Order: sequence, then C-alpha cells, then structure tokens
Amino acid sequence: MTKTSPIKGLDELEVITLFVEDVAACKKFYLDVFGLEVIFEDADSALLRLRNLMLNLITVGEAPTLIEPNAVAAPTAGGRALYTVRVDDADAAAAELQAHGVTLLNGPIDRPWGRRTAAFADPAGNLWEIAQALD
Repeated sequence: MTKTSPIKGLDELEVITLFVEDVAACKKFYLDVFGLEVIFEDADSALLRLRNLMLNLITVGEAPTLIEPNAVAAPTAGGRALYTVRVDDADAAAAELQAHGVTLLNGPIDRPWGRRTAAFADPAGNLWEIAQALD
C-alpha cells in the first residue's frame, strides 16, 4: 500500500449540523441554555453561532439532501456522537444546566483522563458534555 500525505486544510471545524424533529424546540434550547445567536433561519432550519463555530439545526425531513444515500437515524437509535464544551467549573455549569431545566444523563464525575464531566441531551436527543480540566 502506498503511503500518501494527509489532505491539507481539513483541520478547522466550521459547522456541526444536527438533525432534529422540532427546529423551534431545539432552537429555544440552544438560545435559552447556551445563549447562542441566530444567524439564519427558515421553516426547516436554524443556524446558530457559538464562539468558534456554527451549529446548524435542520429538520429530519430535509436532512437526507445532505447525506444521501445514507439514512437519518431515529433519535431512539442511541448515541453516535458526543459534543464536548470546555468549562472552568463542571459543578457550577451542571447546576446552571439543571436550573435551566436540563436533565443530566450523568455526572459531574471525575474521569481517568483528567476531566470532570457531565452529559446531557438536547430535545432531539443530541448528546452534549461539559468538561473541566483537572489540574
């Protein structure tokens, strides 16, 4: 097998696209809990800005146009990805999440890889984690 060089320019994440059943409910979640700004929205999507990237919420019905011929998995199919947000204090962030009505799936818990984490899901079942570096 011939060794090839890596493709240049694949080192900056710009957008995470989440397939959701209810754009309005998920948009409200990200506005209320994360404090994000809406950049664009229409009947089938909402594009939100995080500090260093964008979050694109798109209805499950429109998602196949982005991933054909693959299918969109049902929210009950189980987790396939976990998005991690760095925080300074996992316990304080977890308490704030709960104050916003977010149910924690686990944590905060100290992990063997040097992070204190807690996981939660958005209304569409997309999985998120807050993580504090343990020094």
